[in-house]
Amino acid sequence: MPAALPLPVAILAGGLATRLRPITERVPKVLVPVAGRPFLAHQLALLRRQGIQRAVLCLGHLGEMVQRDFGDGAAHGVRLEYAFDGPVLLGTGGALKRALPLLGEKFFVLYGDSYLPIDLAPIAERFEQSGKAGLMTVYRNEGRYDASNVVFAGGEIRVYDKEQRLPEMHHIDYGFSLFRARAFAEWPADQAFDLAAVMHRLVAQQQLAGYEVTERFYEIGSHAGLAELEALLSREQSAANSPPNPS
Repeated sequence: MPAALPLPVAILAGGLATRLRPITERVPKVLVPVAGRPFLAHQLALLRRQGIQRAVLCLGHLGEMVQRDFGDGAAHGVRLEYAFDGPVLLGTGGALKRALPLLGEKFFVLYGDSYLPIDLAPIAERFEQSGKAGLMTVYRNEGRYDASNVVFAGGEIRVYDKEQRLPEMHHIDYGFSLFRARAFAEWPADQAFDLAAVMHRLVAQQQLAGYEVTERFYEIGSHAGLAELEALLSREQSAANSPPNPS
């Protein structure tokens, strides 16, 4: 088991998950069953194995169901706290702004539909060394799993744009990032804005560090992604439960 990491993780799980309908019409995305367990249970197990001790769930659509089912997180080995959007969805950036009192001065951010089998300790170390307001993990995607949206060169995020595609974009935002609270200082409280807008501004200010990972990402944001992760986790569970081969 890795050493405990002192930083909390914000899990962004407040969206409507329209691409997973009709599954998500009555169940929030993080509670969708994957390999016999709610997806959030798999996420928390992965985080716990990486030394994470505390997570803040940023919730909106059907969020009360998540708090009811997961409570304080004791059953999953990760202390859970909750921040709710309220009557109006705040977007990924607005949800983090609202959660800052729970998150403190430095924190990880993970999307609520991402399953990312990576080592977090060196990423946190790179963030500390950079002294910058944010860090984005990137993966050399080459358009394989989704459209590449990052120009990453010389260890730096040079361009990040989810709308305008450039031929030199070979990497993609991996979905795991770190921030200092000051990254959100310019943004108004209780108003909707996207985390991508914060990252855009940090790139312009040369305040977004980069870290390249080599493990591919998995997600349940689509029916195809859900089926792929279901197969992966089912195989892993089957292998873990199989008796060892006699020598």
